Amino acid sequence: MSATLTAQTVGELAAENPAATRVFEKLGIDYCCGGSRTLEEACQAAGVAVEDVQDALAKAAAAPPTEEHDWTTAALADLIAHIQDTHHQYTRAELARLAPLFDKVCGVHGPNHPELARMRATFGGLSQELLAHMMKEEVVLFPFIVRMEQAFLEKRAIPRPPFGTVQNPVAMMIHEHDGAGQALEDLRAASNGYNPPPDACISYRTLYQALAALEADLHQHIHLENNILFPRAIEMEATAC
Repeated sequence: MSATLTAQTVGELAAENPAATRVFEKLGIDYCCGGSRTLEEACQAAGVAVEDVQDALAKAAAAPPTEEHDWTTAALADLIAHIQDTHHQYTRAELARLAPLFDKVCGVHGPNHPELARMRATFGGLSQELLAHMMKEEVVLFPFIVRMEQAFLEKRAIPRPPFGTVQNPVAMMIHEHDGAGQALEDLRAASNGYNPPPDACISYRTLYQALAALEADLHQHIHLENNILFPRAIEMEATAC
């Protein structure tokens, strides 16, 4: 076992090798909100053997390269555009689609499955938080990062942010990501890992499949921000100063 590898954080590993995110997703390792944990700590939390994870990461690294973009070196403006066009649009569309689906499933199956009402309440809170969160990013934080990068590349003084330093809104966004991560964990636990019961109708099964897909997309979404965009923005601001 490589001591260096196990001492790296899962966020660092995911940023270095996008294929690692698929390994972590499959094994239930939190690489977005829990990205600051070392691989060893993350494996302990997920209840998996670190040796098995290390083997899976080695196989992923040895696999033929895919067309996945290297966001660790791309322009921050391009990364932000990708986050907004890919993940923000998807999240908004799914939140709007799943709310009435939740109502339909609860109306039919709620009496026999009381966990559905709890899940709908958790989803409702998550939806409100995510919509407000994305709006703050798009209106305040992301435009500042784009302006900061442009000034940095042109060797001009970076604009003075209204929030003191980029670290302040970043800290708030990470805090809100943690809340979203907890809501996702609660939804997964209440649904028995998104395994529908035997009496589930097609709408019930569709709801669980969609929630699992939303969870996976949010993991990737938060990873790109927590582990790549935010650290690079903070480093750029510090370098410019």
